[in-house]
Formats: sequence, C-alpha cells, structure tokens
Amino acid sequence: MKRRSLLAGALAGGAVTAGVGFGVWRAGAADEFGQHLGGVSLQRPGDAGMLALDSLRGRPLVVNFWATWCVPCVEEMPLLDRFHAEQRAKGWQVLAIAIDNAQAVGAFVKQHALALPVALGGYGGVELTRRLGNTAGGLPYSVLFDSHGRVRERKTGALTAADLERWKAIEV
Repeated sequence: MKRRSLLAGALAGGAVTAGVGFGVWRAGAADEFGQHLGGVSLQRPGDAGMLALDSLRGRPLVVNFWATWCVPCVEEMPLLDRFHAEQRAKGWQVLAIAIDNAQAVGAFVKQHALALPVALGGYGGVELTRRLGNTAGGLPYSVLFDSHGRVRERKTGALTAADLERWKAIEV
C-alpha cells in the first residue's frame, strides 16, 4: 500500500510539474515579445532620449536589426522607412535597432532623413537578435511580432518588398 501511495504521489507531483512547465511554455509562446524584449529600454540617436520597447506592445511590429557598415542593411532601410510611412496609419509599427555606435547611426539617420523609429542596440544588441532566433548573429535580421507579442516571421538577410507584402497578409 505504501508503495502505491509513493507511486501515486510521484505521478501526481510529476503531473503538476509538467502542468506548470506547460503553462510557462504556453505563456512564453503567447508573448515572445515580453519574454525577450519586455523591460528593455534603448537609447535613441542624438538627443532623442530612451525608447522603452514595452511602448510598442499591442500592435503588429517589424523589428529590424541593422548596422551602418552592413551593405544589405543600408540597402533595405529605404524600403523599411517607406513601409513605416505607408502602414503606420493601419496600426503597423517598425523599429530599426542599430548594432552600431551612436555617432555613425545618428549621422546615417540624419543623412537619410529616416522617419521610422531607430534605437541603439550597440554591439551588445547582437544578444537581442540571438534571443529572437538569430543563432548566427547575422545582419540584417528582422522579426515580425503580431499584436499579441507572438513571433510570426523571422528573416536573416535583407527584406524585400515581396517579404513585406507577404507579412502584411498574415493575420497579426
């Protein structure tokens, strides 16, 4: 009888542990934005202050990691800026996180008159890309979050107009 009680207790404990683990996994999957970027604040170029990434929750969001020294990153920036301008009124957001130094990013933003929000991830920002699935740490790297904070798409390499059109068609 004792053996059955111990076995039943062990099985019940395992079920509770598995249930809690599953609940944590589901909660994490339901809000990957919060899990990986929640609570993060990044400096904006120039005197623009800090950007709390939590302020971007609740609407579809394209996060693009880039650098001024990365040729494909520079080539895709006008496309992202245009997407931001065209889709902002429809609830979409775009954030460009620069894996670069503040001076170079500030000069780039000014020279190209970018309207989309830009934040400084610095060279440590590569860790943010890894948290979001970029195991190689390559740039550019883009992630589409839906309005619930779930990752819907990831892309290593330059985005194309076709990519963004396809992403717009996803229910976010």
